[in-house]
Amino acid sequence: MLHAYVGMGSNLGDRAGNLLLGVRGMLGAGLRVRRLSSVYETEPVGVFEAQPAYLNAVAELDGEALPAPEQLLARLLRVEHALGRRRDRPLAPRTLDLDLLLYRDACVETELLTVPHPRLHQRRFVLAPLAEIAPDAQHPVLRQTFAQLLAALAGGAAVRRWKPQSRRATG
Repeated sequence: MLHAYVGMGSNLGDRAGNLLLGVRGMLGAGLRVRRLSSVYETEPVGVFEAQPAYLNAVAELDGEALPAPEQLLARLLRVEHALGRRRDRPLAPRTLDLDLLLYRDACVETELLTVPHPRLHQRRFVLAPLAEIAPDAQHPVLRQTFAQLLAALAGGAAVRRWKPQSRRATG
């Protein structure tokens, strides 16, 4: 695996617009987005307060032009912040969440970053879009493909491919 994968999520405001602005922000930060998954909708996972459903997607970044993992994380955090993300409390609703899921085949564990993402294999809302664009890529630690990990995942929040509602003019 030569690429990096970024999980994207939004459950505040114009959720789909926030995802698009996240992609635009990554491009503006000098990252090359190679592929994007479809958009999926899911209920929030592990939260203690009522909040809106999430829209999620995964972006595959071109591996040839990647900065070091912590530099990549810093760029992603700047994009989040520019789009209104504040980290006031854990699991709070957010305009945009960008998670560095995988960085090539690397395993990184620092004070600021763990790659592969430690809960990647437990989250259907990440595995569904990841398996869509990279079904045969393998988790660097578990040595299973993302399609296999998704198929083996039992329970959890339902994930459905999102279809925007068409708005027809009336009158």
